[in-house]
Amino acid sequence: MNKDFIQKLTELVEANLADETFGPEELAREAGMSHSNLNRKLKSVTNQNASQFIRELRLIKAKELLLKEDATVSEISYRVGFGSPTYFNKCFHEYFGYAPGELRNREQEEQLAEILPRKSKQTKILIVLVASLIVLFPLAFFLVNKYSIFKTADAKEKSIAVLPFKYLSNDSLNQHGADGMMDAILLNLSKIKDLRVISRTSVEQYRKSDKTALDIGKELDVAYIMEGSFQKEGNQIRLIVQLIRTKDEDHVWTNNYDRNWEDIFSLQSEVAEKVASELQATITPEETKLIRKVPTINLTAYDFYQKGIEELNKYSYMGFGNKSLLKEPERLFKKALELDSTFALSYSGLATIYFHLNLGKDVCSENYLDSILILTNKALSFDNQIGDAYRLRGNYYAEMGKPELALNEYYKVLKIFPNDWKAFNNICAIYKNTFHDFVGALSTIQELMLRSRGPELPKVLNLLGNSYQNAGFIEKAKECYNESFILTNDSFIYGNNNFWLMYEVGNYEGAFLEDKRTGPSNPLWGGNLLLSILSGHDKESYTYALNTIKWLNNNPVTYPNDSHRIGYGLLQGRKQEEANYYFNIQLEIGLKNIEFGRLNLSNPGGYYDLAATYAIIGKKEKAYHYLDELNKKKSFPLWWVNLIKHDPLFNSLREESRFQNIVKDVEGKYQAEHERVSKWLVSQGMLEPDSR
Repeated sequence: MNKDFIQKLTELVEANLADETFGPEELAREAGMSHSNLNRKLKSVTNQNASQFIRELRLIKAKELLLKEDATVSEISYRVGFGSPTYFNKCFHEYFGYAPGELRNREQEEQLAEILPRKSKQTKILIVLVASLIVLFPLAFFLVNKYSIFKTADAKEKSIAVLPFKYLSNDSLNQHGADGMMDAILLNLSKIKDLRVISRTSVEQYRKSDKTALDIGKELDVAYIMEGSFQKEGNQIRLIVQLIRTKDEDHVWTNNYDRNWEDIFSLQSEVAEKVASELQATITPEETKLIRKVPTINLTAYDFYQKGIEELNKYSYMGFGNKSLLKEPERLFKKALELDSTFALSYSGLATIYFHLNLGKDVCSENYLDSILILTNKALSFDNQIGDAYRLRGNYYAEMGKPELALNEYYKVLKIFPNDWKAFNNICAIYKNTFHDFVGALSTIQELMLRSRGPELPKVLNLLGNSYQNAGFIEKAKECYNESFILTNDSFIYGNNNFWLMYEVGNYEGAFLEDKRTGPSNPLWGGNLLLSILSGHDKESYTYALNTIKWLNNNPVTYPNDSHRIGYGLLQGRKQEEANYYFNIQLEIGLKNIEFGRLNLSNPGGYYDLAATYAIIGKKEKAYHYLDELNKKKSFPLWWVNLIKHDPLFNSLREESRFQNIVKDVEGKYQAEHERVSKWLVSQGMLEPDSR
């Protein structure tokens, strides 16, 4: 009877394994029992409660998947119902005694130990010899390959940049055809895990460049570049491509293709596979299938889609400012869908447009960004291997305060496009800004920098510097900002980085004076008002609050997220009634975000703002409630430690032991993360052990 009972529960859990919301209540309901009866019976049979039973099954299944499949730890964690890879790692280590990343190596060692006899002295010697070979074999393999004339291409040699193709005639109206061919080949190459492919935005700078292959190779850190020319006349297309080795500018392969327009997709895949072969890259059967997939059978729809992408790129390259530029690509994508209603890429293109159109709208609306979710789901219903659709769905979840779901979508992108720099960038943002997992952020930035070497590289360096400073490595942050400045010579951004360094370490007076000197155009940017408050310049904070209100009157923002700061500034001018108005706005923002499920443990900034607002209006218990929610966070950046220590909105709680204990917890969690990052940097050879 007990065996059947456990078997039934096991089947229920396994049927809902990937659903992170499936917990004890859901299990009890599915089993036809009350929660208390389920716990009571489980306790008598297994000495576990329902929560422990579910978690154990998830972990056992995770171990099985890690051993059977070549998937990342993060991917496995989501497949077994863990919303946070970090929490999954913790639970796995507690249950099995080692991290999931160590599992495969440990399994090999255990299998070796089982194969070898264990009793004699000779056996022990044999075990030592075999273990030594395990350690020495990778080194020997490396040395043989390094100096062998038969060696295969290494990671650097399997790197390529696909430069913008030229249209063979002067007909600029058909340039989208050349761009579309270049994009398609680049995307096909990006599906190959054994290649390192430079991003589309990185190569755009060479569209009209006369730089040599050698110079481009050095700037992009690639072994090969690919150039091409394209033309379409009626139903005939011509493609000329050449593969150039950058170190000696040798044209290692070139070919001319004259095909029918109906063969466009087979030509795109053929060229990508040939290039990969020339670079000695391994292509898996799954990757071959992805590369050869036909996106639509309607070539006119495909032409409209290409034109839409060209128009969308114009908007992107102009800095996402003029939203009127989105009207034309929207029209073109809709035209493509009129011709092929199952064309998944066009739905994804529309989702991109609506994502940009919705940014900046009222985030406290319940249906905020719903069109993006509808369109990406539609795209994926027709083709479940559209990387852009997964990324956009991830962006939707990130905007809605569901970072675990967003991260899951971004990893799905990398499953299809292991070279997608945008996915790496988005993953890094979540690790850094939401989870405050700076090892995750720094390791992801390493992958990002390998693929993003163009005009965005200074931004990546700034991202790296910001990750270092959040983790408390100020000197390494300065190094990154200096490198970025060398590339751009942009003194404004360099000064802004140094300004935030002062803010990070709690030098609010210095940051206030620097900010006052430069003067941001947007008061909600978080500069003069916040810093005047933190540095104790109360008279100035009243003035800045009035300036912010004036700015809001001219630039309507439905829910300004610094409303509690405006309220504090107004208090310094003895404007109690006006201050209460803005405090209430801040409370409405936070409580609506909770109502719509956008405020949770992975997105705790709103908890801080709610706590600060309740503290300043004298509702201490509510302030402590949200501080306790904030304190459930596993890690904090350095700036948050200093902010909670000095924020005058918490002055009414400052001397109370309960508040001081929360501050101590926040600082301790920051310090633990700092030490974790330090150990990782040492292990990567990026930090000397004595400088930790």
